[in-house]
Amino acid sequence: MAGRAPKRSARRARPSRGGRFAVVAGRFNEAISKRLVDGALHAFFGAGLAAADVDVQWVPGSFELPQAAALLARTGRYAGIVCVGVVIRGQTPHFEHVAREAATGIREVALATGVPVTFGVITALNEDQAWQRAGGQVGNRGEEAADAALEMADLVTRLAAGRRRG
Repeated sequence: MAGRAPKRSARRARPSRGGRFAVVAGRFNEAISKRLVDGALHAFFGAGLAAADVDVQWVPGSFELPQAAALLARTGRYAGIVCVGVVIRGQTPHFEHVAREAATGIREVALATGVPVTFGVITALNEDQAWQRAGGQVGNRGEEAADAALEMADLVTRLAAGRRRG
């Protein structure tokens, strides 16, 4: 389709063990976040997961995503966690602070826990750009983040199996 960004090939293999996932969604800009959640669910269901294999948790906004992801990761119940939210530039530097802290926090949760935690947060200059990244012409960042979580969970499982054999 003309005007659409090239889509990377999705690897949607279901992890062989521990195939339970969580989606954490920021409620700020909720209508757009809902589209990101729908995209993530589409990826998970396309990979063969059942609705019972995916939990969705809502938090106030993108700034709260890392704390919720950390709480979920520490339960030991999830093979991967997808964080989705929307941060739209306003007239103050608030945009930069929220986006940076969300990204840093999400990365830190993944590194500290070993659970794949993926970044599906849209950072846009305006609302139209955000909609384009939530199922519009630029794709769906929630779906892409779920694809990444599936692939990383599979990698973690394969590497753990190799350590047990080796």
